[in-house]
Amino acid sequence: MEAPFIPFHRPSIGDEEMQAVAQVLASRWLTTGPVTRNFELQFAEFIGCRYAVAVNSATAALQLAIDAAEIKPGDEVLVPTYTFTATAAVVVHAGARPILCDSVKGGFNISSKDAERRIGSRTKAIIPVHIAGQACNLDRIHALAGKYGCHVIEDAAHALPAQYRGKRVGTISELTAFSFYATKTISTGEGGMLTTDDQDYAERVGRMRLHGIRGDAWKRYSKEGAWFYEVENAGYKMNMCDVLAAIGCAQLEKCESFCRRRREIATLYSNAFSRHAELQVPPCDEWSDHSWHLYILRIRPQALSITRNDFIQELKNHGIGTSVHFIPLHLHPFYAQTYNYKLGDFPNAEDAYHRCISLPIFPDMSDREVERVISAVKHIVASNRIRAVAVA
Repeated sequence: MEAPFIPFHRPSIGDEEMQAVAQVLASRWLTTGPVTRNFELQFAEFIGCRYAVAVNSATAALQLAIDAAEIKPGDEVLVPTYTFTATAAVVVHAGARPILCDSVKGGFNISSKDAERRIGSRTKAIIPVHIAGQACNLDRIHALAGKYGCHVIEDAAHALPAQYRGKRVGTISELTAFSFYATKTISTGEGGMLTTDDQDYAERVGRMRLHGIRGDAWKRYSKEGAWFYEVENAGYKMNMCDVLAAIGCAQLEKCESFCRRRREIATLYSNAFSRHAELQVPPCDEWSDHSWHLYILRIRPQALSITRNDFIQELKNHGIGTSVHFIPLHLHPFYAQTYNYKLGDFPNAEDAYHRCISLPIFPDMSDREVERVISAVKHIVASNRIRAVAVA
């Protein structure tokens, strides 16, 4: 009998989430309301920040952060090329220019050295992205920002509940964006959160997420609300509804246990794969308490008779789902054509991309499934090994 396919991701949803949603449905209040507010308060307490503002995606959180930081047309924002398009697209939507930066050598996160050489008189912000859940070197990022007078907006879509030097990501920079997309460490299907310790930022974001309406606009249809409202800014429609917030509250209760299981799986993977010179396990830094949203394995093509794409197909043939994180932005038509980037501009990011495979890693993975992934990877390596190489 053929073994069931192991997907790249499977959401960890239980009775708690279903009961929470049922309670919201029974309340007859479906949009932004008391449950969303409760989720914000719980999230802020969990992270350790003063303010958390719930929105409908991490992209929205980044866009609101760009607005709060007053990024204007003609400004420039440093963005890693090794990220998802949302990180740079919000800069484009503000009329500013994303200045792409290379990754650290041998890793995935933004290189502060490469970023510094791209800073100019128009640079207004840096957006470090914690790829896979490994925290960037924020000391260097903040030193750079302080030296040149730039804002720091963290893209922490992968980084819940990662820590940097003992501090939870989300408490360190001016503004930090989190994601609750379907594949993330906790999920509401779609959704995000923006954290800050700055009251002015929090008030601006809270207003701009719902049409720029003054005050607690969501209350105007409640018993406590009033029909009169004033639009103070040309805002957006980016609020989170109570249905999704209910799932978020239930998921947040499990966040630590989810992370423990991800770390267990990552340890099993790394212990197995680090013995093979044909493979390179993900980097871990002494300053980062990894969230392991992703486990990005890299192959050493010179030691194998197959390409990375062939390796992915072989895993699929073994019933293992995978993904690739990420195709660097400068290799996409929009960024290449609009900003004149080309292949070869960012060698470290390109090297990571051409060798990387994201393996399944999610809390509901059984030990048997983890072993199947390990066995499949080892079998493919053994079947396609062409020569011994020294581990770098």
